[in-house]
Amino acid sequence: MDHLIELRSRLIWAIAAFFVAFLVCFFFAKEIFNLLVIPFQWASDWAGLDSEQVDLIYTAPQEFFFTQIKLAMFGGLVLAFPIIALQVYKFVAPGLYRNERRAFLPFLVASPVLFLIGGALVYFFFTPMVMWFFLSMQQVGPDNEIHISLLPRVSEYLGLIMTLILSFGLVFQLPVVTTLMARVELLTSQGLADKRKYAIVAAFVVAAVLTPPDPVSQIGLALPTILLYEIAIWSARMVERRRERDRAARQAAEEEADSAAGGSETSASTGSAS
Repeated sequence: MDHLIELRSRLIWAIAAFFVAFLVCFFFAKEIFNLLVIPFQWASDWAGLDSEQVDLIYTAPQEFFFTQIKLAMFGGLVLAFPIIALQVYKFVAPGLYRNERRAFLPFLVASPVLFLIGGALVYFFFTPMVMWFFLSMQQVGPDNEIHISLLPRVSEYLGLIMTLILSFGLVFQLPVVTTLMARVELLTSQGLADKRKYAIVAAFVVAAVLTPPDPVSQIGLALPTILLYEIAIWSARMVERRRERDRAARQAAEEEADSAAGGSETSASTGSAS
Protein backbone atom coordinates (compact mmCIF):
# COMPACT_ATOMS: atom_id res chain seq x y z
CA MET A 1 0.00 0.00 0.00
CA ASP A 2 2.87 2.38 0.75
CA HIS A 3 4.20 1.91 -2.79
CA LEU A 4 0.75 2.47 -4.28
CA ILE A 5 0.25 5.64 -2.22
CA GLU A 6 3.68 6.87 -3.32
CA LEU A 7 2.87 6.04 -6.96
CA ARG A 8 -0.43 7.92 -6.71
CA SER A 9 1.32 10.97 -5.27
CA ARG A 10 3.92 10.99 -8.06
CA LEU A 11 1.23 10.57 -10.74
CA ILE A 12 -0.76 13.47 -9.29
CA TRP A 13 2.31 15.73 -9.40
CA ALA A 14 3.13 14.68 -12.97
CA ILE A 15 -0.45 15.14 -14.24
CA ALA A 16 -0.76 18.49 -12.46
CA ALA A 17 2.50 19.71 -14.03
CA PHE A 18 1.30 18.65 -17.49
CA PHE A 19 -2.13 20.27 -16.96
CA VAL A 20 -0.63 23.61 -15.88
CA ALA A 21 1.83 23.57 -18.79
CA PHE A 22 -1.03 22.66 -21.16
CA LEU A 23 -3.10 25.65 -19.99
CA VAL A 24 -0.15 28.01 -20.40
CA CYS A 25 0.61 26.73 -23.90
CA PHE A 26 -3.07 26.85 -24.93
CA PHE A 27 -3.32 30.47 -23.74
CA PHE A 28 -0.30 31.36 -25.91
CA ALA A 29 -1.12 28.88 -28.70
CA LYS A 30 -1.30 31.47 -31.48
CA GLU A 31 1.99 33.07 -30.43
CA ILE A 32 3.67 29.64 -30.28
CA PHE A 33 2.29 28.71 -33.69
CA ASN A 34 3.55 31.99 -35.16
CA LEU A 35 6.94 31.13 -33.69
CA LEU A 36 6.86 27.74 -35.40
CA VAL A 37 6.03 29.41 -38.74
CA ILE A 38 9.35 31.32 -38.73
CA PRO A 39 11.27 28.40 -40.35
CA PHE A 40 8.67 28.50 -43.14
CA GLN A 41 9.48 32.17 -43.64
CA TRP A 42 13.21 31.38 -43.80
CA ALA A 43 12.47 28.74 -46.43
CA SER A 44 10.49 31.32 -48.43
CA ASP A 45 13.50 33.63 -48.37
CA TRP A 46 15.76 30.80 -49.57
CA ALA A 47 13.29 30.06 -52.39
CA GLY A 48 13.29 33.71 -53.48
CA LEU A 49 9.70 34.34 -52.37
CA ASP A 50 8.23 37.08 -50.23
CA SER A 51 8.51 35.85 -46.64
CA GLU A 52 5.97 38.46 -45.51
CA GLN A 53 3.26 36.76 -47.62
CA VAL A 54 3.46 33.30 -46.05
CA ASP A 55 -0.09 31.92 -45.94
CA LEU A 56 -1.44 28.88 -44.14
CA ILE A 57 -5.05 27.79 -44.36
CA TYR A 58 -7.57 25.62 -42.56
CA THR A 59 -10.38 23.95 -44.46
CA ALA A 60 -12.69 22.97 -41.60
CA PRO A 61 -14.22 25.37 -39.05
CA GLN A 62 -12.84 23.42 -36.07
CA GLU A 63 -9.43 22.60 -37.61
CA PHE A 64 -7.44 25.49 -36.17
CA PHE A 65 -9.02 25.01 -32.73
CA PHE A 66 -7.98 21.36 -32.58
CA THR A 67 -4.58 22.35 -33.95
CA GLN A 68 -4.17 24.70 -30.99
CA ILE A 69 -5.17 21.90 -28.60
CA LYS A 70 -2.64 19.55 -30.20
CA LEU A 71 0.01 22.27 -30.01
CA ALA A 72 -0.81 22.92 -26.34
CA MET A 73 -0.54 19.20 -25.55
CA PHE A 74 2.81 18.95 -27.32
CA GLY A 75 4.16 22.09 -25.65
CA GLY A 76 2.78 21.03 -22.26
CA LEU A 77 4.52 17.67 -22.49
CA VAL A 78 7.83 19.32 -23.42
CA LEU A 79 7.59 21.91 -20.62
CA ALA A 80 6.45 19.40 -17.99
CA PHE A 81 8.95 16.69 -18.97
CA PRO A 82 11.61 17.71 -16.39
CA ILE A 83 9.02 17.55 -13.59
CA ILE A 84 7.62 14.25 -14.88
CA ALA A 85 11.12 12.77 -15.10
CA LEU A 86 11.89 14.04 -11.59
CA GLN A 87 8.76 12.34 -10.23
CA VAL A 88 9.75 9.07 -11.91
CA TYR A 89 13.22 9.36 -10.41
CA LYS A 90 11.85 10.08 -6.93
CA PHE A 91 9.64 7.00 -7.16
CA VAL A 92 12.50 4.76 -8.33
CA ALA A 93 15.36 6.26 -6.27
CA PRO A 94 14.51 4.64 -2.89
CA GLY A 95 15.06 1.22 -4.48
CA LEU A 96 18.50 2.12 -5.82
CA TYR A 97 21.88 1.99 -4.14
CA ARG A 98 23.76 5.24 -3.60
CA ASN A 99 26.20 4.57 -6.46
CA GLU A 100 23.26 3.71 -8.75
CA ARG A 101 21.55 6.99 -7.88
CA ARG A 102 24.76 8.89 -8.61
CA ALA A 103 25.06 7.07 -11.93
CA PHE A 104 21.43 7.76 -12.88
CA LEU A 105 21.32 11.49 -12.14
CA PRO A 106 23.60 12.65 -15.02
CA PHE A 107 21.36 10.87 -17.51
CA LEU A 108 18.32 12.56 -16.00
CA VAL A 109 19.93 15.88 -16.91
CA ALA A 110 21.40 14.77 -20.25
CA SER A 111 18.14 13.38 -21.65
CA PRO A 112 16.18 16.68 -21.86
CA VAL A 113 19.30 18.55 -22.98
CA LEU A 114 19.82 16.14 -25.88
CA PHE A 115 16.12 16.36 -26.75
CA LEU A 116 16.36 20.17 -26.90
CA ILE A 117 19.47 19.93 -29.09
CA GLY A 118 17.58 17.70 -31.51
CA GLY A 119 14.59 20.06 -31.48
CA ALA A 120 16.83 23.07 -32.09
CA LEU A 121 18.46 21.30 -35.04
CA VAL A 122 15.01 20.72 -36.51
CA TYR A 123 13.86 24.30 -35.94
CA PHE A 124 16.93 26.13 -37.22
CA PHE A 125 18.02 23.84 -40.04
CA PHE A 126 15.92 20.86 -41.11
CA THR A 127 12.46 22.44 -41.14
CA PRO A 128 13.63 25.32 -43.37
CA MET A 129 15.42 22.79 -45.60
CA VAL A 130 12.33 20.58 -45.89
CA MET A 131 10.01 23.52 -46.58
CA TRP A 132 12.47 24.93 -49.12
CA PHE A 133 12.40 21.53 -50.87
CA PHE A 134 8.59 21.63 -51.04
CA LEU A 135 8.48 25.30 -52.07
CA SER A 136 10.90 24.61 -54.92
CA MET A 137 8.19 22.44 -56.53
CA GLN A 138 5.89 25.42 -57.02
CA GLN A 139 5.13 26.51 -60.55
CA VAL A 140 4.94 30.29 -60.69
CA GLY A 141 6.34 30.93 -64.15
CA PRO A 142 4.98 33.01 -67.06
CA ASP A 143 1.30 33.68 -67.52
CA ASN A 144 0.92 30.90 -70.08
CA GLU A 145 1.76 28.29 -67.42
CA ILE A 146 -0.59 26.99 -64.80
CA HIS A 147 0.25 28.46 -61.41
CA ILE A 148 0.75 25.82 -58.72
CA SER A 149 1.34 27.32 -55.28
CA LEU A 150 1.91 25.75 -51.89
CA LEU A 151 -0.83 26.61 -49.36
CA PRO A 152 -0.26 24.23 -46.43
CA ARG A 153 -2.98 23.58 -43.87
CA VAL A 154 -2.20 24.60 -40.30
CA SER A 155 -2.77 21.04 -39.01
CA GLU A 156 -0.48 19.49 -41.61
CA TYR A 157 2.30 22.01 -41.02
CA LEU A 158 2.10 21.48 -37.26
CA GLY A 159 2.06 17.71 -37.79
CA LEU A 160 5.19 17.97 -39.94
CA ILE A 161 7.22 20.03 -37.50
CA MET A 162 6.03 17.98 -34.49
CA THR A 163 7.00 14.74 -36.27
CA LEU A 164 10.46 16.11 -37.04
CA ILE A 165 11.02 17.39 -33.49
CA LEU A 166 9.88 14.12 -31.90
CA SER A 167 11.94 12.04 -34.34
CA PHE A 168 15.14 14.00 -33.80
CA GLY A 169 14.53 14.30 -30.05
CA LEU A 170 14.10 10.54 -29.66
CA VAL A 171 17.07 9.72 -31.89
CA PHE A 172 19.27 12.04 -29.83
CA GLN A 173 18.53 9.80 -26.80
CA LEU A 174 20.63 7.03 -28.38
CA PRO A 175 23.84 7.82 -26.44
CA VAL A 176 21.89 7.96 -23.16
CA VAL A 177 20.19 4.59 -23.75
CA THR A 178 23.33 2.80 -24.91
CA THR A 179 25.41 4.22 -22.05
CA LEU A 180 22.86 3.04 -19.49
CA MET A 181 22.79 -0.42 -21.10
CA ALA A 182 26.59 -0.51 -21.08
CA ARG A 183 26.61 0.37 -17.38
CA VAL A 184 24.44 -2.64 -16.56
CA GLU A 185 26.50 -4.76 -19.00
CA LEU A 186 23.63 -5.51 -21.38
CA LEU A 187 25.82 -4.53 -24.33
CA THR A 188 29.46 -3.82 -25.09
CA SER A 189 31.28 -1.34 -27.27
CA GLN A 190 32.71 -4.20 -29.35
CA GLY A 191 29.21 -5.57 -29.92
CA LEU A 192 28.01 -2.15 -31.07
CA ALA A 193 31.01 -1.79 -33.38
CA ASP A 194 30.42 -5.25 -34.89
CA LYS A 195 26.80 -4.32 -35.69
CA ARG A 196 27.69 -0.95 -37.25
CA LYS A 197 26.69 -1.95 -40.80
CA TYR A 198 23.28 -3.15 -39.59
CA ALA A 199 22.85 0.08 -37.61
CA ILE A 200 23.51 2.17 -40.73
CA VAL A 201 20.79 0.30 -42.66
CA ALA A 202 18.42 0.56 -39.67
CA ALA A 203 19.07 4.32 -39.44
CA PHE A 204 17.86 4.89 -43.00
CA VAL A 205 14.87 2.58 -42.50
CA VAL A 206 13.82 4.36 -39.30
CA ALA A 207 14.33 7.76 -40.97
CA ALA A 208 12.10 6.67 -43.85
CA VAL A 209 9.37 5.64 -41.40
CA LEU A 210 9.52 8.62 -39.04
CA THR A 211 10.03 11.50 -41.45
CA PRO A 212 7.96 12.81 -44.39
CA PRO A 213 8.55 11.08 -47.74
CA ASP A 214 11.22 13.44 -49.00
CA PRO A 215 14.95 12.72 -49.31
CA VAL A 216 16.05 15.87 -47.45
CA SER A 217 14.43 14.99 -44.11
CA GLN A 218 15.23 11.27 -44.43
CA ILE A 219 18.93 11.82 -45.07
CA GLY A 220 18.91 14.63 -42.52
CA LEU A 221 17.70 12.22 -39.81
CA ALA A 222 19.78 9.21 -40.90
CA LEU A 223 23.14 11.00 -40.86
CA PRO A 224 22.83 12.35 -37.26
CA THR A 225 21.62 8.89 -36.20
CA ILE A 226 24.78 7.30 -37.57
CA LEU A 227 26.91 9.97 -35.89
CA LEU A 228 25.10 9.40 -32.58
CA TYR A 229 25.68 5.67 -32.95
CA GLU A 230 29.42 6.33 -33.18
CA ILE A 231 29.17 8.55 -30.09
CA ALA A 232 27.32 5.71 -28.34
CA ILE A 233 30.18 3.31 -29.15
CA TRP A 234 32.70 5.79 -27.73
CA SER A 235 30.55 6.34 -24.62
CA ALA A 236 30.20 2.58 -24.03
CA ARG A 237 33.97 2.21 -24.39
CA MET A 238 34.51 4.93 -21.77
CA VAL A 239 32.11 3.13 -19.40
CA GLU A 240 34.02 -0.12 -19.88
CA ARG A 241 37.38 1.52 -19.22
CA ARG A 242 36.06 3.14 -16.04
CA ARG A 243 34.64 -0.20 -14.91
CA GLU A 244 37.99 -1.89 -15.49
CA ARG A 245 39.80 0.82 -13.50
CA ASP A 246 37.35 0.46 -10.62
CA ARG A 247 37.68 -3.32 -10.72
CA ALA A 248 41.48 -3.11 -10.72
CA ALA A 249 41.39 -0.63 -7.80
CA ARG A 250 39.08 -2.93 -5.79
CA GLN A 251 41.28 -5.93 -6.52
CA ALA A 252 44.40 -4.04 -5.45
CA ALA A 253 42.67 -2.91 -2.25
CA GLU A 254 41.56 -6.49 -1.48
CA GLU A 255 45.07 -7.83 -2.10
CA GLU A 256 46.53 -5.13 0.15
CA ALA A 257 44.00 -5.97 2.86
CA ASP A 258 44.77 -9.69 2.55
CA SER A 259 48.49 -9.05 2.77
CA ALA A 260 48.00 -6.82 5.80
CA ALA A 261 45.85 -9.48 7.46
CA GLY A 262 48.45 -12.16 6.67
CA GLY A 263 51.21 -9.98 8.15
CA SER A 264 49.27 -9.42 11.37
CA GLU A 265 48.60 -13.17 11.69
CA THR A 266 52.33 -13.90 11.22
CA SER A 267 53.26 -11.35 13.90
CA ALA A 268 50.70 -12.80 16.27
CA SER A 269 51.95 -16.37 15.77
CA THR A 270 55.57 -15.25 16.26
CA GLY A 271 54.66 -13.47 19.49
CA SER A 272 52.83 -16.50 20.89
CA ALA A 273 55.76 -18.78 20.02
CA SER A 274 58.24 -16.56 21.85
